[in-house]
Order: sequence, then structure tokens, then C-alpha cells
Amino acid sequence: MIAPPPASQSIVIASGAVMLAGRQALGPLDLHLTERRIAVIGRNGSGKTTLLRLIAGLVAPVSGQVMVEGADLWRDRKAALRQIGILFQNPDHQILFPTVDEELAFGLRQQGHSKADAAAAVSALLSEEGRAHWAGLSTQALSQGQKQHLCLMAVLLMRPGTLLLDEPFAALDLPTQARLARRLEALPQRLITISHDPRGLSTCDRVLWLEGGALVGDGPPSTLLPAFEAEMARLGGLDEC
Repeated sequence: MIAPPPASQSIVIASGAVMLAGRQALGPLDLHLTERRIAVIGRNGSGKTTLLRLIAGLVAPVSGQVMVEGADLWRDRKAALRQIGILFQNPDHQILFPTVDEELAFGLRQQGHSKADAAAAVSALLSEEGRAHWAGLSTQALSQGQKQHLCLMAVLLMRPGTLLLDEPFAALDLPTQARLARRLEALPQRLITISHDPRGLSTCDRVLWLEGGALVGDGPPSTLLPAFEAEMARLGGLDEC
């Protein structure tokens, strides 16, 4: 039996910093994240993706500590599989297996579920999602939007408490973006969504604004999003150096 997602989690980053290619790419940051919907905004290279990777335990902090529901996910990969799910911008960078069934079952097998239980869970989810006809289908036969939906289903099967979304709409057309947005908003999990585009973030509970790896803003969207848009407009009006 596949357990339901855990209740809302607490994510604590205490003086967390990340070094990449010999330079400090993020932090040090001090954050306590408990809200249900959190957005991370900033220009390209501001440290948004690095922050998500730090939370997920995919990179180690060079200082401080990162805890998700009391677990250090860099050191405890089993806890990481339980606590955090990630949806990347490009599904082709996330899909590992040639068939839909194999892709969906992989995470469950990593969590220790038997082959039979994983297969049953996959079959049940495909039926629930109206995708029973995907069973046995090649992952390469899917459109870009369908691949993104497949990646989301694979993540949801693992029942994480928090989903990290790295520009999930970037490669999708407008109708597919609308469908994915509705699907995500209905989820019980906490969502932490990266975007450099403030449109669609007004319903978030909290916004984090990164610039050069530092936190320059932290607050409600009603305050942070207009300030961010104004600054981006200012920068866009400057001549490039």
C-alpha cells in the first residue's frame, strides 16, 4: 500500500551557503519555510535553482545546515526520497526509462516497494489520471506536455510532502500551461516554485527574491512582485555594458 503524502513540513535553512566552481553561488541564507505555496523569483543566475537543489539535498552546504522535517537530506537520501519531489523545466532531463510504466515505477522501487506493489500503484494512477492507454507506451511517443505530466505523476506516486518546481511551464504552450497550473494548485503538497516571470504568482503565500545568490526580498506577493517588476523594468531600460 502506498502511504498518503505527509502533513505540511517545516524547512529550515540556517546560514546555508553553496559554492559552485570555486565561487559562492548562494547564501549564506537563514530561512524557515512553512507556507503552502512559496515562489522563488530572480533573474537568470540569481541562485534560484541552486536553492532548490540545496533544499533537496542534491548539493551540500559549505556552511550552516538545511533540515527538512528534522532530516538532513544531503546525508539521508532515504529521507530525501520520502520528503521531496522535483519537477524540472525540461522533462527530457528527468525521464530515464523507455516506457511509461518503468518511469512511473522507478521511484517506488527506490523507496523499497515490491515490484508487484509498484506495478499495481502505477496501474491505479494511470486509471485515475485518465491515462490507462499510456500503459506500455514509449516515453518518446509523448508530446512535451505529456512528458511533463508523466514526470509529475512519477513524483506524486512517491508521496512527498514538498514539491520543488523549477520553471515547470517554460517549455509548454499556453493550453498545457493552464492544465498543469490547475493540476498543481489542487495538490495537497507544499509547492516551492521557481520563476523569473511574476505572472501567475499572485496567489502564493510567500515570495523569496534572490539576486546574486543573496536574499534581497522576502514577503507577500502583493509587496514583492510589484517591486520585482519595477526593478526588472529599470534594468531593462539600461544600456547593456
